[in-house]
Amino acid sequence: MEDFVGKTAIVTGGASGIGFGLAERFAEARMNVVLADIEEDALERAVKTLEDRQVPVLGVKTNTMIQASVNAMIDEAVERFGAVHILCNNAGVASTKSSGPVWTVPTQDWDWVMGVNFYGVLYGAQAVIPHMLEHGEPSHIVNTASLAGLMPGAGTYGVSKHAVLALSESLASDLAETSISVSVLCPGFVRTNIAAAERNRPGDLNVAETETQNELDEAVFTGMLERGMAPRDVADVVFGAIERDDFYVLPHPAWDEVVRSRYDAVLARGKVASVDFETLMARAAKGEQI
Repeated sequence: MEDFVGKTAIVTGGASGIGFGLAERFAEARMNVVLADIEEDALERAVKTLEDRQVPVLGVKTNTMIQASVNAMIDEAVERFGAVHILCNNAGVASTKSSGPVWTVPTQDWDWVMGVNFYGVLYGAQAVIPHMLEHGEPSHIVNTASLAGLMPGAGTYGVSKHAVLALSESLASDLAETSISVSVLCPGFVRTNIAAAERNRPGDLNVAETETQNELDEAVFTGMLERGMAPRDVADVVFGAIERDDFYVLPHPAWDEVVRSRYDAVLARGKVASVDFETLMARAAKGEQI
């Protein structure tokens, strides 16, 4: 895409973190902005912030786990602004209540994490692609995965992000001869509220916290996020990728060797690669953004 002025961008998970960083960047490009988020209070604050800057903005409370909710959000965006040109399927969660081997993880965790992280992306694509094909103008879809989608492990979160990566690659192939381009965003640690994602877990998918070590894990996770990249910096990288029609978007070069070692292990047909988090944490403590 080259022309952004007056076009419309939708961002799910748009009330905070990477989502709001993207919204701010689109606003600076003089686009109409639609913020979709499940957290109503945060959504209202985000909308007001953009309204105060004279940005044409619409906030829609959206549960990306529910296809009808995503469809209704897209319909509302079209009704307000007309054609939609950018969709950022950005909403994501990570469970901090369950840990241990994947076969012991409660079904509720799988349903929640896959429901938001994977099905939310799928539902967004299913809802917006026919609309984008119909209006025929240059358009772009950005799916937020993670570096966890390029590496082994990470439990439910890693599985969901691998699925987002595979879905995005399929979409890019299927849309190659159309006016729609696709990117997949695979960031490392970013200063977001994902460590507190449990606040938005549906009550019917709640589980008891079974591992005492989770308190330590969550503290380490939160500390890494606090030292992570600013959401706005990620948004700048994403905007450049949209302009160039880049597919793979990796804002954290510090992970390149880790990613390469995983694929080297695949081609070596050997054992599963591992991630040296202690070394990464030491690098982060020295100020390197990971």
